[in-house]
Amino acid sequence: MNNTQHIPSDYKPSPLGPIPEDWEVKRLGDLCENKGDYGLNAPATDYSDDLPTYLRITDIDDSGNFIHSTKKSVDNLSAKEYYLKDGDIVFARTGATVGKTYLYNVRDGQLVYAGFLIKFSPNPNKLIPYYLKAHTETKDYMNWVAITSQRSGQPGINAAEYCSLKLAIPPIEEQERICNVLQLWDTAIAKQTALIEQLTLRKRGLMQQLLTGKKRLKGFGEEWKRIKFKEIFQRKTQTVDDGSSIQVLSVTKEGIVSQKEYFNKEIASDDTSKYLLVEKGDLAMSGLNFWMGSCHILTQYEKGIISPAYKVFSIRNGFSIEYIVNFVQGHNFKSSLLGSSVIGASIVRRNLDLEMLEEWTYLLPSLPEQQAISNILNRADKEIEIQKQKLAAMQEQKKGLMQVLLTGKRRVTI
Repeated sequence: MNNTQHIPSDYKPSPLGPIPEDWEVKRLGDLCENKGDYGLNAPATDYSDDLPTYLRITDIDDSGNFIHSTKKSVDNLSAKEYYLKDGDIVFARTGATVGKTYLYNVRDGQLVYAGFLIKFSPNPNKLIPYYLKAHTETKDYMNWVAITSQRSGQPGINAAEYCSLKLAIPPIEEQERICNVLQLWDTAIAKQTALIEQLTLRKRGLMQQLLTGKKRLKGFGEEWKRIKFKEIFQRKTQTVDDGSSIQVLSVTKEGIVSQKEYFNKEIASDDTSKYLLVEKGDLAMSGLNFWMGSCHILTQYEKGIISPAYKVFSIRNGFSIEYIVNFVQGHNFKSSLLGSSVIGASIVRRNLDLEMLEEWTYLLPSLPEQQAISNILNRADKEIEIQKQKLAAMQEQKKGLMQVLLTGKRRVTI
């Protein structure tokens, strides 16, 4: 069959499919001033303003941003040749993060890239760095990564393989127009992200005021009562004879989630007969990372099973579950977890003294005031969720736009 009959006018066939007549398919290695430079293998030290920041794979989030909160420095006399410069982009070369990219931003300060990253420096007369970064966010790129990274051991892509990456390249003027369009979306997404952060901070402030009684709601003046943990929660150790039909859950900092969806694989034991039943409205906490935020009320699912390493509690009658959902995320409750535990084998793990926790007391309002407080916090949550949905829609729209702009299916005219 002659596939050329399906090619629109002003387009031509290419290894990547039909592209505009004035576009070309080029290898990444032919568009850069280098052929992929491996980073510096050096020990990371505590962050210092006097030393450059050491950029590692773990410092790049899923959106390709540098995570400032995890800064580490590198103290090495030969590090200068590894400093990132304007327009440089680094690619992760091994493991689960293979294919992830970061486009250097001078606002991130002086960065030295680590050994598991590969740097490319696009020739500005051939390839705009942002255009390359946008390409690495497309489905076509991720499919290429999935195929190219296949190894007998852990996944990986070396410099030569990254050099072979084929890109549909328009003239530099059209690259600029495409980048301008996508950067408008980036600005809108950044504003939406900032709005969500503001709303989240406002909700935290409300929690701090309302859950501690520093701010009382109109119509409530009754003194709060001091109540023990064991008067609020009751330990559950129920198991399920056949848990094969019940999904396995995990308690993370983000909440209680489906283990399979969160980790993209099954990590539960083959024998789940000793796994604990957790039902909607139950409190579940990690056996070791509870004090770091892995402690939540199950709200998303009706029930599930979790590892026996977790602890599960039901909420006793007389308390608003919606209030307790917020209460366990508050400062006072987290302080009680920290206060009734001791450092374990690792500094990031602690051993819980359950007897001490059960005797810990908290100031709680009456049930009607709990419900009134919950209504306010729930409204704040709904507002945040609406804005998150808008953000997700904007991100999906940008992805769709990239898919047509970066392949020439849709042109950006002057």
